[in-house]
Amino acid sequence: MDFELSQEQKAFFKEVKEFAEKEIAPFTEEYDRNSEFFWDGWKKMGAMGLLGLPFPEEYGGSDAGALDTAIAMDAFAAGGGDAGVSLSWGAHTIIGGVPIWVMGNEEQKKKYLPGMCSGEKVSCFGLTEPDAGSDAASLKTTAVRDGDEYVINGSKMFITNGPICDLCIVMAVTDKEKGGAGISAFIVERDTPGFEVSRELDKMGNRTSPTAELAFNDCRVPAENLLGAEGEGFYGVGKATLEWERAIMVAPAVGGMECNINRCIEYAKERKQFGRPIGKFQAVAFKIAEMKCLLDAARLLVYRVAWMKDQGIPAMMEACVCKLFVTESAFKVANEAVQIFGGYGYIREYPVERTLRDAKLGTIGAGTSEIQKMIISRLLMGKF
Repeated sequence: MDFELSQEQKAFFKEVKEFAEKEIAPFTEEYDRNSEFFWDGWKKMGAMGLLGLPFPEEYGGSDAGALDTAIAMDAFAAGGGDAGVSLSWGAHTIIGGVPIWVMGNEEQKKKYLPGMCSGEKVSCFGLTEPDAGSDAASLKTTAVRDGDEYVINGSKMFITNGPICDLCIVMAVTDKEKGGAGISAFIVERDTPGFEVSRELDKMGNRTSPTAELAFNDCRVPAENLLGAEGEGFYGVGKATLEWERAIMVAPAVGGMECNINRCIEYAKERKQFGRPIGKFQAVAFKIAEMKCLLDAARLLVYRVAWMKDQGIPAMMEACVCKLFVTESAFKVANEAVQIFGGYGYIREYPVERTLRDAKLGTIGAGTSEIQKMIISRLLMGKF
């Protein structure tokens, strides 16, 4: 087993990292403060090919695979690429685009993927509802067949990219008697009558990534926009994207850890107390050493699951372990970074306070840390 990236992958990491350092990082503080989406950066990401990395070239993608996609998302964050931009990227490419790529028919792929790869079209994924989060099978949004259309009614909550989306993958109940097997997925375009943004949500972190509650009121969607077959929403589309979401989509958390550690190393060398750099004190030096251990372990977990995806190896357990460890580690690293910076870490003059606010979401979204532990324990011991 080779744990070393190829020369091409190392060069790709360097290229994406330098892109983030130049085109994204200098502007993130301003956009975070104003809770604005970074459209200029988004368009440049599309032009660079980042938004369509895993998709086939015939649809405008790069045919890069899961591992190279993870490498790019890791590198982007390592270069100071904002966590909110990374979140919107993941929501767009991973949980918005992968369902169309994996479950969509040829017409759907040709219609939607090219615009998504270029960044001209922004996607989102509508699963979570006001009363259905971790218990995703308890959806109340319904889709009723009416001739050659489906009529969708319901609401979706905490939807990343919701305010700016051009299309949304909506999960809705088509047969309530079948439970999870009665949930279907639909591609709903933004200009469809009955589809509206109820409200944009003001978040603690990841403020450059817009989030909304969406409403569907007698929203008529062509039957041709059904993704897969009826009943394949939860166990088809959901299964196709789950490992991507829980492993590849957390790759930016790894790069964010590296970026924070580098900030701490630089600060520990420059900041002096009691006549010497604070990095000379074990209390600080040991924190940085522990942060490095978490970083290396997290990166290996992400790359392992990504490699398994490319090899066609089921990775449900590994993806849950990855998601749990990486996001909890990223929060610990961000918290320690603030501690190392002391009072300066608590003010906006330095970026570490933003990374702490941003990192918390990782332990909540895409399945809380507690849900990951529940799934892992059940997979290990079986349901009893």
